[in-house]
Formats: sequence, C-alpha cells, structure tokens
Amino acid sequence: MQIYDLIIIGAGPAGITASVYAARKKLNFLVISLDIGGQTAWSGDIENYTGYQFITGPELASKFEEHLRKYGIVLKENEEVLKLNKSGEVISIKTNKAEYQARSAIIASGKKSKELGVPGEKEFKNHGLTYCATCDGPLFAGKSVCVIGGGNSALDAVLQLMKIAKQVYVINNTDSLGGDAIMRQKVEASGNVTILNNSRVLSVFGDKFVSAIKIKDSAGLKELAVQGVFVEIGLIPNVAFAGEVEKNERKEIKIDSRNQTNIPGIFAAGDVTDVQEKQIIIAAGEGSKAALSVFRYLARKKF
Repeated sequence: MQIYDLIIIGAGPAGITASVYAARKKLNFLVISLDIGGQTAWSGDIENYTGYQFITGPELASKFEEHLRKYGIVLKENEEVLKLNKSGEVISIKTNKAEYQARSAIIASGKKSKELGVPGEKEFKNHGLTYCATCDGPLFAGKSVCVIGGGNSALDAVLQLMKIAKQVYVINNTDSLGGDAIMRQKVEASGNVTILNNSRVLSVFGDKFVSAIKIKDSAGLKELAVQGVFVEIGLIPNVAFAGEVEKNERKEIKIDSRNQTNIPGIFAAGDVTDVQEKQIIIAAGEGSKAALSVFRYLARKKF
C-alpha cells in the first residue's frame, strides 16, 4: 500500500488551505472529504472575509474549490472517514470506500448540525425540515417557516429566509437573541419576522411534509402553522473516527500553537479544534499553519 506524506481529512476552509500549502511544499498527499466547501457552502452573505466586501457563502466556497483544483490535488470526494489510528510511524485511515496510509495527517473535518431530538424530526428530515437555509431556502418561497435557534447561524438563516418566505418565526430558548449586533438589527427590523423568545420546540408534525410545530413558551403550549423548519441550534465536531485523539469537554480536538494533537504526526485545524473563535478566515489561517507544521515535522523525521 502506498504511504503518503500527508492525508488531509476535510475540504472546508481549513482543509483546502492546508492542501494548497501542502501542494506548494511539494508534499505527496491526498484529501478525503464528503464534500467541498464545508460550512462555507452553507453560509449566506459574507461581509467579513478580508479581500471581499461582500460575497455569498457558495461563491466563496467555489473560489476555494477553484484554488484547490488549480494545483491538481488528489481529492477523494464523497468518502467518509470511519477510523483513524497510528501504529509505529504510520497513520492508517479507513473510509467507507478504501483504506489509506500516511506519515502524517491533518484533521480538518469541521462540524455538523446538532439535532433537536424531538418527535417528528427524523420523519420530516428533507420533507420540510432541514439544517441548511442556503441549500434549501429557495424551496420555501412564499411560505411560512420557522428558524430554531438564536445565535449567528440562526440569524444567518433568518436573513436569507426573510427575503424568500412569506413569514419567518424565530424560536429562541433564551431571553433575547445572541449573535452579532448588526445581524440582530437587520432581523429585528424586518417586517415579516416574528421573534419568540423563551420558547422551545416540542414536536414537528404534518402528513407527507411538515405542516406545523408545537412549541412551549411563557404563555403555555401553542401550535404554529409552518411549511418549513430550519434547525440552527449549534454544531458538533466531526470526530467520531478519531478515537485516540484528545478532545475537550465539547468534543473539540485539543491542539497546541502548531496545530499538533496529543499524537505526534496527527495535526488538526479549523472548527473541529478548540481554537477560540469559529470563523471562515480563522479556519483558513489554521489550515495554513497546520500544513506548515506538517512540513517541518516531516523534514525532521527519519522514516
């Protein structure tokens, strides 16, 4: 079996940036990912990525992919990593399609959406209930929808949906919305957005597709007639495959300033790690750091 210098897991901002730096260092490597773009592809309007006063998430993800393709990088797309382990100096990575080996690895697998865990969620997933406003928002033009959550991801979804839907309900379980002030102001100023604080969803129901949700607020139980449910209650790291890599209480991979994990040769970058802030530009920077650290690690080893 071929042993690569490096395998990068994930092709979001961190993974793609790491791959560009690895290509420029002439490393023999490949990238394994379920998709390209990661959470960037799910984002709506982006106004804080240096160099772009305004760009949409899908547009920025496309720019990332264009940069990756420029270097002819070997990409194993639509592959899910199931297990990662190290024996001696070799790291083995098993996916749903194959098995690979390398001298080093960068885990840049990002995060996935948390689930509500209420009756009707699994039954109506992709039948009116979704976790991606960017992907599915246009399907709900002229309809009544709800966004569940009160942070930046929820506000981003609302900002997209209020341009498309007839009515947007925000189901927030705290006293007030969180997130960036400028995003809150835009949401609160919209004429077709109703914010329901101190509320939580109890169930989702309908026939073949979502028709309503049941919620509980300070006044008691009530039903809201909606045709779309957008779940935006946070994210959890994609780390199920990385059993021996040390994680914090939030299941984020613990790294040092060089992106090194507790296992020599295994690095991590982006939202899957315990870095303080989760931003596209930070993930990209962490990806470049990780690749440079891998280069130094390999240069100092005798295999």
